[in-house]
Amino acid sequence: MQLLPEPVRRLAAWCAVLLLVAGVVWVVVRLCVQFRTALVPVLLALLGSALLGPLYRRLVRMGVQRSLAAAVTCVAVVVVVGGAVYIVVTAIVDSGDQIIGSLRDAVKSVARYFGSPGTGLDDLAANARKLLSRFGGSAVSNVVSGVSVVGESLAMAVLALLLVFFFLRDSPRVLDTLRGLAPGGSAGTLETMARRAFEAVEGFMRGTTLIALIDALCITVGLLILRVPGAVGLGALVFVGAYIPYLGAFISGAVAVLVALADRGFVIALWALGVVVAVQVLEGHVLQPVIQSRTVQMHPAVVLLAITAGASLAGIVGMLFAVPLTAAASGVAQEMRTRYEPPDRPGPSGPSGPPAPSDS
Repeated sequence: MQLLPEPVRRLAAWCAVLLLVAGVVWVVVRLCVQFRTALVPVLLALLGSALLGPLYRRLVRMGVQRSLAAAVTCVAVVVVVGGAVYIVVTAIVDSGDQIIGSLRDAVKSVARYFGSPGTGLDDLAANARKLLSRFGGSAVSNVVSGVSVVGESLAMAVLALLLVFFFLRDSPRVLDTLRGLAPGGSAGTLETMARRAFEAVEGFMRGTTLIALIDALCITVGLLILRVPGAVGLGALVFVGAYIPYLGAFISGAVAVLVALADRGFVIALWALGVVVAVQVLEGHVLQPVIQSRTVQMHPAVVLLAITAGASLAGIVGMLFAVPLTAAASGVAQEMRTRYEPPDRPGPSGPSGPPAPSDS
């Protein structure tokens, strides 16, 4: 005789399945954290391959040998990324002091009106020597660790570039390897899933890059018209922040408005806020539907939850990879739903029978 009723036994079975899945996911996440030095270049290479794939395929169609086409593509990305980094760094360095000074003035203004006596920036400046003497050792260790982080980042960037070359050149071999690893007769299904996930990431990267460029240009032009200091540097910040949806646009827009408030006054800050809001409305209602209409569409709540989960797991790197990985998972889910959903699924009014015979 069964001691538990059927609903309770079903609930227990589902709980066991959820606990097993959660345990597997936890182990995978811990392994990814432990091997992040090798995993991050692979993910960067996948994103770079998704972004550069159209250029590589065009070169191959033009008759360029595959290795040479992959090498030319990598050289092109080095030139473009290097030039972009040079422009961004130059703009930030040239206008960095002006932006920081404007932000400092804005913080002082806020502290003057809303802060309590004895807690302003002047008190912090007066106690700076005491703070330095107390935390000087940790500051030196932080500098040393910062140098090691920079070296590790450069090594990962070089490794990611090499992986981009191999991923572009040997993409047919990757598919053959996946087909060989697939158990039973699931080779075609696994290849289709992999293609669908990569197409989702490819569309996301192309669309996000184009949208980021348009947003940065529009906001930079608006800030230049308003004569806000450091407009080019702020536009570069908008471009970089656009790769983290919603949160990056909010932070970069808030910095632009604060700079305008500190240097140009309340009225110009309102105009800068209007420019930022107008660009965000343009992105949400025009650019996103038009540019990414043929790629994976994700609800904003899903994007925000993915960014939050990525930040909690891996910080800024997790925020950067969260949305592309979610796009890949969404693409696979859509492909599975299309493949395995019953074709004769009944509608809301019940199963449809054969058409009634006509009286004529």
